[in-house]
Amino acid sequence: MSFRAFLAAAAAGLLAIAPASAEPLKTVATFSILGDLVRQVGGDRVTVETLVGPGGDAHVFSPAPADAKKVAEAKLLFENGLGFEGWISRLVAASGSKATAVTASRGVAPRAMAEEGDHDHDSKGHDHGHDHGHDHGGTDPHAWQSVANAKLYVGNIRDALVAADPDGKATYEANAAAYEAKLDALEKDIRDGWAAVPAGRRKVITSHDAFGYYAAAYGVEMIAPQGVSTETEASARDVARIIRQIRAEKIPAVFVETISDPRLAERIARETGARVGGALYSDSLSPADGPAATYLDMMRWNLRQLTAAIGG
Repeated sequence: MSFRAFLAAAAAGLLAIAPASAEPLKTVATFSILGDLVRQVGGDRVTVETLVGPGGDAHVFSPAPADAKKVAEAKLLFENGLGFEGWISRLVAASGSKATAVTASRGVAPRAMAEEGDHDHDSKGHDHGHDHGHDHGGTDPHAWQSVANAKLYVGNIRDALVAADPDGKATYEANAAAYEAKLDALEKDIRDGWAAVPAGRRKVITSHDAFGYYAAAYGVEMIAPQGVSTETEASARDVARIIRQIRAEKIPAVFVETISDPRLAERIARETGARVGGALYSDSLSPADGPAATYLDMMRWNLRQLTAAIGG
């Protein structure tokens, strides 16, 4: 056998025993914030398709055939849970998907919201008389607004990826640990940011009630004339009550979320003299070229907008 033939045979033998390069694990996340968390943990070993993309509103999302195709092809389907994706079971059934469903919020202590017809309360338990329970079965689904909860999400994502792809265990665990360290730094920044704001000024009007977990975690009073879903309409009575409260308590700022109609907050601001603060990101990231393209960026952006408008 010639030397060239020997090399060719040896190469063929190596190819025969070498493991085939693994295809990335196909995953789907229901909305952009969750998709970012999956990417942080999965790294290069996963592909992540997102159903409700940046700027989208999961409350009013209507799946298209392309979404059913994404779900059908996925190995793992990451969903928030807590009633956030009311459309997900119908989409899974329509797609015929065999994907393993992963509830990222598993382990979160849910915030109870008043049921329809009850008087509702803001994050500090004050009665505002509007329906927060709409569409979520009495549970506030926006658990990611607390960084401590985001760490629970990361742990659930890590465990699901390890179960689906055991060969990637070391990678997923290392990625999760590195990202949790970033979340710890974020938590410190948020607490330090609010510590600089006098306690009496930590009152904010937001356009829909997506910040209850944030408020409870960081000692801020968030009041929303609109319910927990962006589909909920604030009544004239709700708006009048909010206006009276802003005037009585001298609440300094009104904020509009990027997925909400700004007209309600702008009307309240006009009638009270409260400042309209910068746009907040609640249920969705910004596009890649925006200020909130990742979860870490989103939380820091919201902190800057809130404290700049009401601090001092």
